[in-house]
Amino acid sequence: YVLWNTFFLFEALCILILLIFVWTHWLFRFQAWFQITGHVAGIVAFYFIMGTLSYYFNDYMEGLVFFEHWQEHMIGLLSWDAIRFHDQYIITVGVYYVINYFQGKQREEKEKSELALKNKEMQISLLKSQINPHFLFNTLNSISTLVHSSKEKARKVINQLSDVFRYALESHSGEMVKLSAEIAFIENYVLTQQVRFGDRLKFVKEIDPTCLSMRIPPMILQPLVENSVKY
Repeated sequence: YVLWNTFFLFEALCILILLIFVWTHWLFRFQAWFQITGHVAGIVAFYFIMGTLSYYFNDYMEGLVFFEHWQEHMIGLLSWDAIRFHDQYIITVGVYYVINYFQGKQREEKEKSELALKNKEMQISLLKSQINPHFLFNTLNSISTLVHSSKEKARKVINQLSDVFRYALESHSGEMVKLSAEIAFIENYVLTQQVRFGDRLKFVKEIDPTCLSMRIPPMILQPLVENSVKY
């Protein structure tokens, strides 16, 4: 008899824990003061439900069927010794908030990863918009021609092309660069173009040395030089 009563109480507790999870999940979307108010109401409801079930299986079945008996039983559950009877609600709510906290951390890490991936995709897209794809194709064709005539020149052009794209990728960090770094990038860009145009392309630098330490936005000169070569 005692075993079956315990089993029924345990079954009722499992159902209530599930309902507490649902209740806490619903409350979580509201502000803190509303959540606290809701959990106070939940503790009171849990106390009356479990207390009444405990009274039914322990006292009512023994013949203590009057309201005074139920009232005495419920007041007894408010004692400090019986507080463990009600801590299931607090433990369940605590477990939900811990789970939700770690799920939030996982969502943040996932969002950071997705943001980093989108940032890389945006950088590649910006790179495509800043450096004409035809420039890459033409340079690769020039390298292919040089491989048969002069492997050393081909290797040099490959290094220059690598420097061009490295600088273009690094330019999306949002930081200003020195004019000297921008000029070095332009030199590599023009040298790769000279492989294609040969003596038809002349490149002369007239730069005040005091300006080389000035900081400018990266890739700001490249469109001007590209248009000069093209038109």
